[in-house]
Amino acid sequence: MIRFTYELHEIDKAAKNIIEAANGEKIWVFQGEMGAGKTTLIKALADSLEIADSVSSPTFGIVNHYENRSGEIFYHFDFYRLEDPSEALDIGIEEYFYSGNYCWLEWAEKIVAFLPENFFLIRITTDSKTQRTLNLQHIQNAI
Repeated sequence: MIRFTYELHEIDKAAKNIIEAANGEKIWVFQGEMGAGKTTLIKALADSLEIADSVSSPTFGIVNHYENRSGEIFYHFDFYRLEDPSEALDIGIEEYFYSGNYCWLEWAEKIVAFLPENFFLIRITTDSKTQRTLNLQHIQNAI
């Protein structure tokens, strides 16, 4: 597990550290309390990965699709408003997960039964108004 603390004005540096630590993993699960900065961190990651699209939380649509300048595809999920985990199956979640494209998941604890066996966990803890701690961990054989 990798653990580091950053100030919000250093979020670009944090994003670069996350990308390096991910080491090619395509499924990224973001955990943190409401307001911890999951979507803000995803926006910084998108900037670092040269995604030209406007990045926002897909709260009502469940999934947003982005593409970077290199043609890589990114899917950004927000399962917060999901009432029944099977709704994830209705949108074809498994096809996204096994597409070989990046999948960034917020509130994945709502669909834990459908997560792939291997993923990259990014746990965000709010230390203060301006400081966050990240715990980064490769999860293998989670199911």
